[in-house]
Amino acid sequence: MGLVLVDLGATPGTAVASVPVQNVEPPPGEGPEFGKASPVALVVILLLGLATVLLIISMTRHLKKVPASFDPEPDAGEVSPEAPERGR
Repeated sequence: MGLVLVDLGATPGTAVASVPVQNVEPPPGEGPEFGKASPVALVVILLLGLATVLLIISMTRHLKKVPASFDPEPDAGEVSPEAPERGR
């Protein structure tokens, strides 16, 4: 196909510019980026999904080991300052 120039409609006092016409749509299945990234992107997305699932399972196991409270447990022989004293 030959080179076709398009007139942009110059008005008096402005510079004249011509732009070559470009094919708007490439032929079906033959674009410059057709088929290059899609299989790789699919593998990356699947691996990210698998990694996310494994991290969720691992974090759930670790969170089950966390105690309900981090307050120190009072010993049986000690009297806590908040508890009322008995026997006086």
